[in-house]
Amino acid sequence: MNHDDGQGSGGASPTHHDRDDALAPVITLHHHTNTTSTDTTSTDTGTDRPVVVEGEVIDGEVVSTSTDADPGALVRSRRELYRCDVTTAHRHTVAVATSTTAVSTSKALVRHSFYVLSGAGVLVNRWRDTHGTTRYERQMRAAEAACDQDRLLEWEARDTAEKARRHGRVMDWITAPLAWLKAAGTAVLGVIGLLVGLGVVLALASRDITQVIGPVVAVIDAVAWTVTFVTVYATALGTLALTGLVAGLWALGHARTEPPTWVAPAAADEDEPGGRDVIPDERAVVNALRHLALPALNSKFKQGWQPRWILPPVHDGRGWHCQFLLPEGVTVDMLNRRKDVLAHNLLRLPVEVWPTEPRNHPGVLDLWVADQGSLTRPIPPWPLLTDGTTDYFTGVPIALDTRANLVTGRLFATNWGVAGMMGSGKSALIITTLAGAILDPLVEIDIYCMAHNADYDPFRPIARTLHVSDDPDDLPTVLHGLTTLLSELSQRGRKLSSAGEPKLTRTLAAADPAMRPRVVVIDECQELFLSDIGEQAAELVTKIVAKGRKYGVTLLFATPVPSADSLPRAVAKVLSNRACFAIGDHQGNDAILGTGKHTAGITATSLRPATTNPDGSLDPGDTGTAMTSGFTTHDGLIRCFHIPRGDGVDQLTPIIERALALRHDTGLDTSTATPPAPRRDLLDDLLHVMAGHTRMRTQEALALLAALDRAHYGTWTFERLTDELPDAAKPYKTGGTKQVSTDRIHEALTDRQTVTDSDEHGERGAPLS
Repeated sequence: MNHDDGQGSGGASPTHHDRDDALAPVITLHHHTNTTSTDTTSTDTGTDRPVVVEGEVIDGEVVSTSTDADPGALVRSRRELYRCDVTTAHRHTVAVATSTTAVSTSKALVRHSFYVLSGAGVLVNRWRDTHGTTRYERQMRAAEAACDQDRLLEWEARDTAEKARRHGRVMDWITAPLAWLKAAGTAVLGVIGLLVGLGVVLALASRDITQVIGPVVAVIDAVAWTVTFVTVYATALGTLALTGLVAGLWALGHARTEPPTWVAPAAADEDEPGGRDVIPDERAVVNALRHLALPALNSKFKQGWQPRWILPPVHDGRGWHCQFLLPEGVTVDMLNRRKDVLAHNLLRLPVEVWPTEPRNHPGVLDLWVADQGSLTRPIPPWPLLTDGTTDYFTGVPIALDTRANLVTGRLFATNWGVAGMMGSGKSALIITTLAGAILDPLVEIDIYCMAHNADYDPFRPIARTLHVSDDPDDLPTVLHGLTTLLSELSQRGRKLSSAGEPKLTRTLAAADPAMRPRVVVIDECQELFLSDIGEQAAELVTKIVAKGRKYGVTLLFATPVPSADSLPRAVAKVLSNRACFAIGDHQGNDAILGTGKHTAGITATSLRPATTNPDGSLDPGDTGTAMTSGFTTHDGLIRCFHIPRGDGVDQLTPIIERALALRHDTGLDTSTATPPAPRRDLLDDLLHVMAGHTRMRTQEALALLAALDRAHYGTWTFERLTDELPDAAKPYKTGGTKQVSTDRIHEALTDRQTVTDSDEHGERGAPLS
């Protein structure tokens, strides 16, 4: 066995190299420090076992070590060690490449390079717009898309003129070189002549002939110095110019373009100053608009658009209010379609964000952002719950707006329409309105409810009329009440005329019981308007609404299913105050609030009705919250007051008792109903209107009957007149028209009187049994 006297960490000893049979030199792997084995066997013997590493023979013969090597030595392949080194290097390389610093640095490098390239693209596009016809072609396409022929012809003329000018400039290039040479030669000769003349002046002044070429030599020296300076400092000047160019392109690209999302910087944390904030200031609003994913708006942002603030965000009541001008091509309707995203970007619920367009400022976005949770907090009690009175002519408190301001519902000269899902708060608004109305002792209320419920039962002691029934056979009762009301309006009109007043006043109402203000509620009105007498009822209601505005008559309609049938257009279009609680579709929303309100942002489709949670508890949702029009200066949300009643609580009955006490104290009777109009006699009325005529066309007779008593005959048709007349007096056709005859009417009256007399004579002469 060979033994080396090597010292240190490895290698052959000098004695070993002096031997003739010395082994080839071995390359020592210095990075492998653990060259001893700690095997349990060697531990037992108390000696360290060396690790034999496979080496490469550099020179000499291969020596077998099978007999010389220690049988317990561990042999490691150099390939295995190299493989470990490669794996370690790969692992560290991947760790460095995927680190946050490396990724953010790479993204920043790509992003800023993109800004430079995109800035160059913007500069090229500007040059093309300035020196080409691209701008004219774009404007012509826009005019053609808008079907604006005049504008299209104007831009075509401009395009033709620009092409002619461009052709002229191109043709000038043919003669331009010769002209430039002539101009350059003339300029050089002129400068030389000027310098020589200056030299002659200097020579005469100094009496030195060499001064004649002095100015020329000075110019030549200046040119030589300039060339030398530029040559020496060309690198520095080029670097400065290139840096300025890159910086300019970067700024242009950063202001006019958006980088790809995959190289965008990581979003700031909400707790950091750059993150989203609960307060919707200018930065937050602009940032929310940037992330709406609207292509038209994104394009404007890339072009450098910034909002022109008409009203910067200010805190107003329980929210933030701002107004700014929208860019071209972006409408409020587009923003309303992305209202849920806008609310999310502003850290709000959709019901807490209301983008609208003011009527007097088209193209302006009026944005209201409520404070977080302000629309879900409990509303305070009704102000008149324990004391106080009202005035019909000034209105009653019904709700709070989103700014926590008190909303007063006007009653005089108004008519209301209320709609919404069942359980959304319609009845609460109507009951609160009635409770406020009766606190004015002059007001009389009529309630017609086409559904069986106990909502209006507490009003029975004070109501002039309380009709609650879902029986279709009882609908004529409602129609008769409306007919009577229409006839009363005629009497009110005559009394106002005689008093010389254009409209009802409180003084007139207090002086004459027949002129008392009336509030008429028609709940579940779809049952009336969808019935067989619906057209007749709609016609009556339209006339009452049109005439009753000045006469102190207010109608309130309520329906859970607003539509053109359940609330006819003839009725809906004359309503001054409209309220829509939670509703399922925009058609119903527009049916009550008005056409186009949903697209304008005035919508209740985002309101939620009351629901039941999985644990059985009640989630009130947006119960009592309504989108309104006509109640406030601007269309918007209101939160209605609620007068508790039920589950052992009754705060409505004490209010009605207070109202009754007010009437007693003022000496006003609650049962001041006007007696029903006398029954009309058709035959007598026909003879009255046909006085002086032997016969008359049916159309003229109907017109005269309507003028005699519009409440009774105003809705009559030819068919009804024919049905109502006895057979002897029915209209007959003569001269191509239907006519009625006074002789036949007299005969019918005579026949009727004869029958009546015979009946009375028979009754008096009948024998007693």
